[in-house]
Amino acid sequence: MSQESQEEQFRKKLDPQRYAVLREKATEPPFSGKLLNNHENGDYLCAACHQVIFSSQTKFDSHSGWPSFFEPENRSAVILKEDNSLNNPRVEVCCAKCGSHLGHVFDDAYDQPGGKRYCINSLSLEFIKK
Repeated sequence: MSQESQEEQFRKKLDPQRYAVLREKATEPPFSGKLLNNHENGDYLCAACHQVIFSSQTKFDSHSGWPSFFEPENRSAVILKEDNSLNNPRVEVCCAKCGSHLGHVFDDAYDQPGGKRYCINSLSLEFIKK
């Protein structure tokens, strides 16, 4: 499948806001995401391909305005990439299965295991309650 036809499929499948975040690396406004205050037990999946990315067991309130997790459900579910797009080095988090943009990871969660804060857009995720 060519890259163009794959993008066409994503464009048809995803609403414009999700497409902008997942495929064009946009960021939803802070404190606007529907999953920010979700405290139910379950899994967080990539909204583009439905791969499990995070578990509710690793979600925490970082007070950043986006859902935050201290580690992926499976480290092979994500790819970390250098991101210098804002002239401020960051690490982008992408879905390993479909390459979609999920958010960024920071080393500032000092009160969490491993000290990582995976700061993820609600629009890039779907939640499946257990």
